Amino acid sequence: MARQQFTAEQQSVRVLKVGERVRHILSELLARQEVHDEVVSAANISVTEVRMTPDLRNAIVYVKPLLGMEEDKIVTALRQNTAYLQREAAKRLGLKFAPKLKFRADESFDEADRIEKLLRDPKVKRDLDD
Repeated sequence: MARQQFTAEQQSVRVLKVGERVRHILSELLARQEVHDEVVSAANISVTEVRMTPDLRNAIVYVKPLLGMEEDKIVTALRQNTAYLQREAAKRLGLKFAPKLKFRADESFDEADRIEKLLRDPKVKRDLDD
């Protein structure tokens, strides 16, 4: 049987959809505290984004602990439990290959705060008002 060919646009939509499914699966696992780790189960962790590679074999998972928990400690705990999370995601995704997960702290909120502070600066505000 011939392999189905996808256009670049269809491929990118598929990558986004799979990334979003992985995000929902991981969010559900973390919300239900199915990870048997004291650090992970004690924290409220938000999975903000999952970026998949075009071949769907690797995924970078961006997480943000809520309520000011220690990011580094939580990301380290997630990395220690990667095998369990990959296995559970693979079961629920039903893809030919399970994506390898790499956890990183989400820096986008810090960047947004930095930009917000810059925009509130009197010098910048003066230029924006003109």
